[in-house]
Amino acid sequence: MSSTRPELSREFVAGHKRRRMMDAIAGLTAEQGYEATKIADIVRRAAVARKTLYDNFDGKEDLFLSAVSATMTEMRVVVEEACERSGDDPADGIVAGLEALLDFVAENPLASRMCMVEAISATPNSARLYDASVHDFVELLQKSAPDRADLPDTIEESLVGGVAWILQLQIRKG
Repeated sequence: MSSTRPELSREFVAGHKRRRMMDAIAGLTAEQGYEATKIADIVRRAAVARKTLYDNFDGKEDLFLSAVSATMTEMRVVVEEACERSGDDPADGIVAGLEALLDFVAENPLASRMCMVEAISATPNSARLYDASVHDFVELLQKSAPDRADLPDTIEESLVGGVAWILQLQIRKG
């Protein structure tokens, strides 16, 4: 009796390789920093050919930006879904969103370090991406508590910035 493996689509295989490369750069930059991470390290860890990396990305920075963007999007979706499930009380939404964020960071330590620590200083483009992602979280907080006439205009920036800073400190500590 012969056993046959199911045929995997090209799209599935390509997506899997792309994900492995993004996971590789997340792990490597978390372990040794962006500057010290080399293309050779990435392709070795991802178990792909150098050509595969360049077929998918323009280079190390493009891969890094793609990985940061994908992780920050995933992080935002997790937080947003938690806020939506929490009900109508904005305070409950904020608590649920914060718990979801903390769970995400705990479950994804390497990707979180890449986004919350390395992205800030790796390249000017990654710093802009980090800033835009923080702004997205500010907008999410504003959306979750629209009736805030009695609060200062900068309350959301202060809360998001404070949480980001505390997370950065904890991530750096390990």
